Amino acid sequence: MQKNLVILISGRGSNMEAIVRAAIPGARVAAVIANRPDSAGLAFAESHGIPTAVVDHKLFADRSSFDKALAETIDGFSPDLVVLAGFMRVLTGEFVDHYAGRLINIHPSLLPSFPGLHTHQRALEAGVRVHGATVHYVTADLDCGPIIIQAVVPVSDTDDEKSLSARVLRLEHQIYPQAVRWIVEGRTRIDAGRVKVEGVRTAEEGWTLPPLDEGAGS
Repeated sequence: MQKNLVILISGRGSNMEAIVRAAIPGARVAAVIANRPDSAGLAFAESHGIPTAVVDHKLFADRSSFDKALAETIDGFSPDLVVLAGFMRVLTGEFVDHYAGRLINIHPSLLPSFPGLHTHQRALEAGVRVHGATVHYVTADLDCGPIIIQAVVPVSDTDDEKSLSARVLRLEHQIYPQAVRWIVEGRTRIDAGRVKVEGVRTAEEGWTLPPLDEGAGS
């Protein structure tokens, strides 16, 4: 039986594109929903025959009323998994609780380091030697949910925010479909705040490190 995915975007939705292109067995992208009517990713979804919807946050007086309308729209597509793919809204605790255990996000840093915005610039300013991305279950605490998979890139002395962001994004497009695949296959469970994946025996199998020559800005 196929699992229904509802993907939320705010802009281009490149991670949404990566998930759609992955054609994950057992997964059906039931809808792509944006909080901005000008989100470029809507056109991509429509071109692939995926239903789309817009819940414009600017039309609501507060976060709670927006989240209520958003949840009603999502639930109309009977989601098994709700995927945040560059969805640039902080969600209320009520919304997160409603989708507990079936709401995931990708964040462009190695959480718990650099939660929130401007992660690449903050990483460079901190002088870290590695940076990366994290797919995690969403909880009421921002960017603090149980980690499913991480990707790591070395930081070059010649990196700037643009080059580092581009390299991290390429890995995001690999690990987000992988995380979705694991969930759709029923292989993930949360044990004492830690995600365990059936068939992944060691921690090293749950993260990705590219060849060091990718560390040079490209």
